Amino acid sequence: MNGWWDSDALDEFINRALKANLDQKIKASLKILLHVSRAKLLNLQAPSKAYEVGEKHYDLGNELYSAMLDKRLNYTCAYWKNATTLDEAQEAKLDLVCKKIGLKPGMHILELGCGWGSFARYAAEKYGANVLGVTVSKEQVALGMELCRGLPVELRLQDYREVQGKFDAVISIGIMEHVGYKNYRTYMEVADRCFKRGGISFIHTIGGNYSNLIGDAWSHKYIFPNGMIPSISQLGSAMEKNIRDGGLA
Repeated sequence: MNGWWDSDALDEFINRALKANLDQKIKASLKILLHVSRAKLLNLQAPSKAYEVGEKHYDLGNELYSAMLDKRLNYTCAYWKNATTLDEAQEAKLDLVCKKIGLKPGMHILELGCGWGSFARYAAEKYGANVLGVTVSKEQVALGMELCRGLPVELRLQDYREVQGKFDAVISIGIMEHVGYKNYRTYMEVADRCFKRGGISFIHTIGGNYSNLIGDAWSHKYIFPNGMIPSISQLGSAMEKNIRDGGLA
């Protein structure tokens, strides 16, 4: 960010930096301690802060994201097994999600963190599904509803915790990075209450190899305010009570 260095192969540079465990060689400072304390003492992803990432990141402008993403505006990793272009790989990802949840015509799907309606539009066009999506970005809702015009799709500017209703499946493709460890159980409870009996939940997320209680300071400052990568054990623990009580099919 300060222009101290450049690299012709940024991916390999990051790979070598990670292998060197440089994070373990950084000495503690007051700034680091304040960052850790803030994350542990406060709920940085509380309802009162839910729209911050939308305003500071996703509302930067639809023109920007249209230039950098695939034609359907997917903002999560693609599925490249049989694809040769980004558009093909992203559609393959969307189709894989539809197959994993057993999507059939007429089913009602809730998508928590719907972005520009990429999944909702695909599921409605290709599978005849009805989709309700929620996001904290007003720009995503505006463009998403335009792209989904004429389809059984509704996109709302709404925090995931506020959603009510019953659905055949509750899915999320890239919202969990914004939920925060203090709210993982809350997310699972929302999914649980929104299922129809026998419903299914689908979660697509970046996963951390270790359970952390703080987000990355650089990402927080420059990319996703209050973001945090979950581990599989954190998500498993959060859904455990609901599974024991008969929910989260």
